[in-house]
Amino acid sequence: MKKVLITGGAGFIGYHLAKKLSNNDYHITIADNNARGVVDKELKELKELSNVDYIQLDVLQKNELNKLDRDYDFIFHMAAIIGVVHVLNHPYEVLTKNISMLENIIDFSREQNSLKRLFFASTSEIYAGTLKHFDLIVPTKEDTPLTVTDLTHPRTSYMLSKIYGEAICQHAAVPVTIVRPHNVYGPRMGMSHVIPELLKKSYFAEDKSLIEVYSVEHRRSFCYIDDAVNQLIAMMKNDSSESLVLNLGTESPEVSMGDVANICFDTVGKNLSIDERPPTSGSPERRAPDMRKSINCIGIESEVLLKDGIAKTFDWYKDNIFDTTDVHAI
Repeated sequence: MKKVLITGGAGFIGYHLAKKLSNNDYHITIADNNARGVVDKELKELKELSNVDYIQLDVLQKNELNKLDRDYDFIFHMAAIIGVVHVLNHPYEVLTKNISMLENIIDFSREQNSLKRLFFASTSEIYAGTLKHFDLIVPTKEDTPLTVTDLTHPRTSYMLSKIYGEAICQHAAVPVTIVRPHNVYGPRMGMSHVIPELLKKSYFAEDKSLIEVYSVEHRRSFCYIDDAVNQLIAMMKNDSSESLVLNLGTESPEVSMGDVANICFDTVGKNLSIDERPPTSGSPERRAPDMRKSINCIGIESEVLLKDGIAKTFDWYKDNIFDTTDVHAI
């Protein structure tokens, strides 16, 4: 049975990856400090499985990694300080701690007996500088030259921590795959993201009321969490993904934030209208990954339609968040 370590495994993508792998022939270790993970019955059920170990630790504290084994086949480093509010309020912490966590994990990876691969979760945010200063092609390929945004802007801290992280991985002398997630959504992602936020506003709104929507004309391509996890697992199983930088997501269709809002209105079954608000500061007008390199490598692409993914997301939030006080999303 192959052993997989997932840092940040109580968070959004990490949890779903652990859950999917736990249903197959893998032994999973979740390492998480619970700073952002959702405390719910599903995580508790996952922790109780015989092939899942849950270890609470802080990846920032190198000595705490001694709680972990030294015979993992795969390591997914998903832990990071994220979230727009935190990034804007604590940029120094975001920049320095994200880098320190990665450095600790790379050193830990070197101590493994026979590590097959380290996966580093980067971000689509690394394209932001090129988008701002040059004519960025969308959908965006992985070999797009990267340019940083204004170093004095707090939001730059997150993207810069990931650019630097990618550079560290490229020279770390460990088998690595770098993935750049694009607009992944689904159950347990936290209320600060656009789709759960719109679903919440729509669910609790009076019929025929106005719902505030920001960046209405900005366009994105969204990837449902099940598709994202399937892509990650396919990369893990495919040796040819080693040493590659791969986009993770769905290339098309691109939809506007207004389109997303209307799908959310339809999903909750209410007659609602958009109260158009200004574009969010720092939000790119378009974001979509060019998925050809990933598809050629792993042989699969996204399958879940946006309206179906939003419906699944709504069902989970309704049952676990909107209609109960037993669960909290961070």
